[in-house]
Amino acid sequence: MSFEIEGLLHKKFETESKSATFQAREFVIQTDGQYPQYVKFQLTQDKCALIDSYNEGSKIKVNFDLRGREWNEKYFTNLNAWKVSAAQDVAAATPPPAAGMSDFSGINENYANTATPAAPAANAKTEDFDDLPF
Repeated sequence: MSFEIEGLLHKKFETESKSATFQAREFVIQTDGQYPQYVKFQLTQDKCALIDSYNEGSKIKVNFDLRGREWNEKYFTNLNAWKVSAAQDVAAATPPPAAGMSDFSGINENYANTATPAAPAANAKTEDFDDLPF
């Protein structure tokens, strides 16, 4: 299962040798929005150098997988990054709308005669019409 996210490179850490044959490196990105989030990712083995060419504060796009494991009845989740690239400007990356789909001005005209609401019964009282949908 693959995901991607864009944000500012907030912090990058040094590569750590976990054993003689395994190394890992972590970095944190800050997401955009009203409530920014700080999300930590992990690079492993030959992917540890992927973050080298980016400075803290750079806008990047991260492709990652979710990884989970159990150890001594404790559960751990990692966001395992496998690709890091410079984020493109949103205006440049968004394709123009398809021809004829740029507005929805004719939508009401197409559905004007499809359904008409039923008229209330002649013997209906005003208390029969409350705001409850049932």
